[in-house]
Amino acid sequence: MSEIDPTGKPAPGPNTRLAHGGNRPSDYHGFVNPPVVRASTILFPDSAALKGRSQRYTYGLSGTPTTEALEAALSELEGAAGTILVPSGLAAVTVPLLAFLSAGDHLLMVDCIYGPTRRFANTVLKRLGVEVEYFDPKRAEGIADLIRAETKVVFLEAPGSNTFEMLDIGAAARAARAANAVTMIDNTWATPLHFRPLDHGVDISIHALTKYPSGHSDVLMGSVSANEATYRRLRDTQLTLGINAAPDDVYLVLRGLRSMGVRLDRHAETAMRLAEWLEGHEAVARVLHPALPSFDGHDLWKRQFAGASGLFSIVLRQPHGDPAPFVDALELFGIGWSWGGFESLAVPVDLSDRTLALAPDEGPVVRLQIGLEDFTDLRTDLERGLAALAARQNKNG
Repeated sequence: MSEIDPTGKPAPGPNTRLAHGGNRPSDYHGFVNPPVVRASTILFPDSAALKGRSQRYTYGLSGTPTTEALEAALSELEGAAGTILVPSGLAAVTVPLLAFLSAGDHLLMVDCIYGPTRRFANTVLKRLGVEVEYFDPKRAEGIADLIRAETKVVFLEAPGSNTFEMLDIGAAARAARAANAVTMIDNTWATPLHFRPLDHGVDISIHALTKYPSGHSDVLMGSVSANEATYRRLRDTQLTLGINAAPDDVYLVLRGLRSMGVRLDRHAETAMRLAEWLEGHEAVARVLHPALPSFDGHDLWKRQFAGASGLFSIVLRQPHGDPAPFVDALELFGIGWSWGGFESLAVPVDLSDRTLALAPDEGPVVRLQIGLEDFTDLRTDLERGLAALAARQNKNG
């Protein structure tokens, strides 16, 4: 990050920001980490203060020094006017959608969206009277043709969930702003270290802090960072819904955040080496990784993103085949949802809910989360899985 801070000095680097963001030891007798403040009731000095709610903290639900520290750190990383914390990554999707959509509104959503986001849009939002329409990520540059007077939100995710489609985020945000629609993006894959959506005209940046910020597969949490135009409505909706994050979980995410930069570098480096190796394997039809020059959206990724993370997918070369022999033979790669933790994971991907960004036709897709293990060991494990797949195919003739 090369931007200049308000004093005219070069802004600190990303790892410096991670180490010091939201941290004020002088407020806590010099202790390096902020305290875990568990609170429901907060006392007022008198009835006048209670009536006017003039003090900084009023009730545990509305925030404590612990939640405030993480919010401040994330707002600085995102370049946001403010950030809210919620109990999961999915809640980080649903709260802003509820904040800015009403009955009769039109929601325009990219088709390569996170599956639970689609489920929320197709069930809860439709029941509330919101019309939901999906668009092909390859049409993002022409999204203005799809926006109507009733369009209140344009929801993006880049790279796309599981298949990593890229789109021109700035072009989509400009089209939405011209029509007075709010632009939101699920930015979990890149983290604010590799992409800052608000710098590209997006109004709201969404993260599953469960992933890289936590980094240890033991916390569920989400964040929503907003620009000046949208933050107050977002915060008011959060408090009206009665949703906030638990202070002990917030502390764990703060702790993980400090090392996210060095972990992310390791995830990304190993993932790229494995992606390049897999690209040359005869059993792999395609590797879906935006940082690979062969990837269909590579130029868009390179133009907009400062780096990659440790999540990508492979397309196995077996039309109508079953990826189970490959996945089940893996020993280091666990089979489980989520990603961004220290351990590697592999899961077959179901793309049957897509309507425009359709599944590859060469064979099944397997998503790989590359953890912090050694490259050689992970490559050996993937070789084991691919050999098991070949053996099953040979047996079935």
